[in-house]
Amino acid sequence: MPACLRRARPLLGTIVQIQVEGLGEADALAALDAAFAEIARVHRCMSFHEADSDLSRIHRAAPGTVVSVDQRTAEVLHIAQNVELLSHGVFNVAVAARLVANGCLPHPASPFVPDPSACWRDVELLPEHGVRLLKPLWLDLGGIAKGYAVDRAIAILQRSGATQGGVNAGGDLRVFGARAEQVWLRQGQDSATLLAAVELANAAVATSSSVDAGSCGPHVHGVSRAPARSDTTVSVVAESCVVADALTKVVLAGDAAVTAEVLAAFGAEASVHEPAIGWTRLARAA
Repeated sequence: MPACLRRARPLLGTIVQIQVEGLGEADALAALDAAFAEIARVHRCMSFHEADSDLSRIHRAAPGTVVSVDQRTAEVLHIAQNVELLSHGVFNVAVAARLVANGCLPHPASPFVPDPSACWRDVELLPEHGVRLLKPLWLDLGGIAKGYAVDRAIAILQRSGATQGGVNAGGDLRVFGARAEQVWLRQGQDSATLLAAVELANAAVATSSSVDAGSCGPHVHGVSRAPARSDTTVSVVAESCVVADALTKVVLAGDAAVTAEVLAAFGAEASVHEPAIGWTRLARAA
């Protein structure tokens, strides 16, 4: 009999829950194990903290040196550059130096002082998964890698033959299958302020918040490096979780024009919670 199995493991700095349906028990367990293993691989490749991650090797390399990275890391950097271009630099993975200065990230094991003028355009993506920095800078993929890991896990579940499934990695969630799921958005980590989102079917939702962030400011504008709006929570619904994850940072830090342009480009929908206003829906997915 096809089983509906649900498992959870600590990964990506949170508890990741995966559900799979439509498979026999043995096949379902194998699919779950493979999906968790893929999420762990994404973390190992893109961790800012792990000494042997692709990011750490890039940070130790002299500017102008080609660093060969995992194809997963290369794919995330390509996606990031597309969002960076469409958002006019509001989304920017080259802001890690500011986050280190703010106390949000630890100082990496890098012998180079980041160039204050460096930006995402100074990250050159080469054939065969090569990465070359044109100026000394530090990269942070924390605003996009979790969503990518969710997408990779979903792809494994789908290839296994599952008919329904989902991956929930804290604020990043994606589901597939004929049955829609109702998703509730939460304002802040511990708040009881909720909004019933649209029915989620074959889509993803990601949530990012500056609520309860204190003085750290985990999200900054990619050009000005100014902190994103405080006391604000953003949820984005998109076709893929990697896009939804990245676009939450655009909505948090960007102005209304940039936000509307980027949401339209990806056919995404955003909901924003501000204490004085409550929840506001900015755009509706196409």
